[in-house]
Amino acid sequence: MAGIPELDVELVRKDFPILDRVVHGDKQLVYLDSAATSQKPRAVLDAEREYYELHNANVHRGIHVLAEEATALYEAARDKVAAFIGAPDRREVVFTKNSSEALNLVAYAFSNAASHGGQAERFRLGPGDEVVITEMEHHSNLVPWQMLCQRTGATLRWLGLTDDGRLDLSNLDEIVNARTKVVSFVHQSNILGTVNPVATIVARAREVGALTVVDGSQSVPHLPVDVAALGVDFFAFTGHKMCGPTGIGVLWGRLELLEIMPPFLGGGEMIELVTMEASTYAEPPHRFEAGTPMIAQAVGLGAAVDYLTGLAGGAGMAAVAAHEHALTAYALERLVEVPGLRIIGPAEAVDRGGAISFLLAGKDGRAIHPHDVGQVLDEQGIAVRVGHHCARPVCLRYGVPATTRASFHLYTTTGEIDALVEGLAGVRRFFGA
Repeated sequence: MAGIPELDVELVRKDFPILDRVVHGDKQLVYLDSAATSQKPRAVLDAEREYYELHNANVHRGIHVLAEEATALYEAARDKVAAFIGAPDRREVVFTKNSSEALNLVAYAFSNAASHGGQAERFRLGPGDEVVITEMEHHSNLVPWQMLCQRTGATLRWLGLTDDGRLDLSNLDEIVNARTKVVSFVHQSNILGTVNPVATIVARAREVGALTVVDGSQSVPHLPVDVAALGVDFFAFTGHKMCGPTGIGVLWGRLELLEIMPPFLGGGEMIELVTMEASTYAEPPHRFEAGTPMIAQAVGLGAAVDYLTGLAGGAGMAAVAAHEHALTAYALERLVEVPGLRIIGPAEAVDRGGAISFLLAGKDGRAIHPHDVGQVLDEQGIAVRVGHHCARPVCLRYGVPATTRASFHLYTTTGEIDALVEGLAGVRRFFGA
């Protein structure tokens, strides 16, 4: 992409100790499973270790020096995340343990609203109301809404998929209608790689007064994201896919909505006043962070934000996106050279990220089971993902039991793509093709 400094991938790779590993005795690790979890740079590993070694204490409660240091580090991480995603107010950043918890938090607010009066009416849901998702969703953005509809009597509807792996928006105005209360959809698909047209869907949701929730688990690690510019109401993502630790995620929500949204979990820290008869709740974001939070993980996530922001002389996520776009285009070109390979999802690197799912045919054109593909690749040191990738409805839509998925990140090289192509040729030979 013109005007964006190029990412020095070989220099970047030196920051990730695990990429030096050999496996199965003498095979250099080729890690192509970043959609499942990214690897971690030394800066993140060091930040977590330093927290435990020097600053470990509980936050928001103590007046001793360690407690004050821990609180400052925890809240500094919130500031970093807010700036990273363009949040207008730091209070809009709620720490969760992952995207799944963030999405469940919003879904449970809709059913918890039944026991809250006043402004919580905005989140009340019942028979006759509708929730809209898509056929492209990760189970994390599907199951919570199924459960919500079961609890409330609301109806679940969804947008389908086209044959080439895009959202079918031909009936958008029919599916998103006056009965729709919430529209929740993925920003970038973890199985198809598709980047969805947020503006189009959000515009229709606004026309009917529905709230919008976006799963950004696969977009925030790979693209510059500005939640204010997107115009959505809630946005969820997770730290471990963006070079941060496991056990930390984020829900961003518009402050005016968080201020009236019922809490999901009750307990310490999320309260204002407690008596034996009743309780009142803290202001956001603490209302939604019950109990001792993920302090060390938040510190590590802050370090990941610093790392990503500082890449390529400060070009940050723009440089990451440019690198991954070029890498995805290269991978799509190389993979079609493999006989018997069928890509499930967009075949062009347009509105598409670097998660490529495919099937591989062997002898007589019969499909080789993805688990066999993955096992033979692993013996060559190549780590990919196999299965339905927590998006089983997508596999059902395309009539396949599972796929093999290769996924990339800022540290992936064209040489690793070449290794994958050579490895797939080896898989076909192994199965007699």
